[in-house]
Amino acid sequence: MTERLRIENLYKVFSDKPAPALAMLKAGRRKSDVLEALGQVVGLDDVSLGVPSGAIYMIMGLSGSGKSTLARCINRLNEPSAGRILLDGDDICALDEPGLREVRRSRISMVFQHFALLPNRRVIENVEFGLKLRGMPAAERRRRAEEVLSIVGLARWAYHMPQELSGGMRQRVGLARALATEADVLIMDEAFSALDPLIRTEMQDELLRLQKTLNKTILFITHDFQEALRLGTRIAIMADGRLVREGTPQNIVMEPGSDYVAAFTRDVDRARLFDARSVMTALAPLWQGQGKVVMASNAGAAGFLLDAQARVLGTLDGAQVASACRGEAVPQANGQFTSVSASMRLIDVAGRCGGEHPIGVTDDDGTLIGVLDAKQVLARIGAGIGAGAQHV
Repeated sequence: MTERLRIENLYKVFSDKPAPALAMLKAGRRKSDVLEALGQVVGLDDVSLGVPSGAIYMIMGLSGSGKSTLARCINRLNEPSAGRILLDGDDICALDEPGLREVRRSRISMVFQHFALLPNRRVIENVEFGLKLRGMPAAERRRRAEEVLSIVGLARWAYHMPQELSGGMRQRVGLARALATEADVLIMDEAFSALDPLIRTEMQDELLRLQKTLNKTILFITHDFQEALRLGTRIAIMADGRLVREGTPQNIVMEPGSDYVAAFTRDVDRARLFDARSVMTALAPLWQGQGKVVMASNAGAAGFLLDAQARVLGTLDGAQVASACRGEAVPQANGQFTSVSASMRLIDVAGRCGGEHPIGVTDDDGTLIGVLDAKQVLARIGAGIGAGAQHV
């Protein structure tokens, strides 16, 4: 997948003279060492990561971990002390003031925790604001603002004042304002954390709905691991200004790698996180003849009988699969057959596990790609944190 944003060896020291602190960090010293020796605060310590185009990339950690500092360094609201920030290959850190201004106007937009709306401007004027700064003609920016307000479900509130809206609606206005610029990257800094739990869930649903249509590259800052799991394509976890774990939500839960990360994952509902693909056993064609195909994981495992058009005719037990592979008989399938999509969550898969026959797993095109049984599903749901975690 193409990387839209790449961060390479990024440091941030809150000082006019960061060189001594940078030397200490590059020599392997930590944030606490710098504070003790120099009295300088380290925000970021050698952070490198890549954000794929079209991903919702979650940056999370406890307070003081550096996650918001990272967000503000990306568009240089905080000036990085060292390192590179590449947006489609262009180094943001090397831009002069006009170039940086253009990036902020057209290529990177931000959605803030406390909405940051102009209280004396109508909703539609708030949404137009970035377009006005860009110099877009009034009629064109009004059309664009109306379009994005319709996308976020606020078309009939366009000419109301912000104080007339609920918290969730005001956050939608902030999201619409960011979307209006059609920026390459959307940074959401604790965007939903000030909302009530129910409204927060609704806004998460809204973001996922919009992402299916808009396919934006989103860098989402949060301290809430459940939010990161629900929204994230990938998750980066920070501590003391460093990146300590990065990967898919499922990989991080299965292999936290440290006690710090494991503490976030301990109460995760695995039934709602993991999908059928994560526990299935891949299938392969083991026998073919008379317009039929036997698919199974190995010659002694239960499998499926397919016709020449790859339609499932039914299930086979291990003995039938082994017999077919030896060429002893044309298999006769049991007509009972259950399948689930590879993306179905295990909480839903579990309801299909009552029978004695294997369950097929299909991809987005309906093609049979794997098999699972109740033991696999239950083992993944009940799996604990793996041993081998080390202290950060």
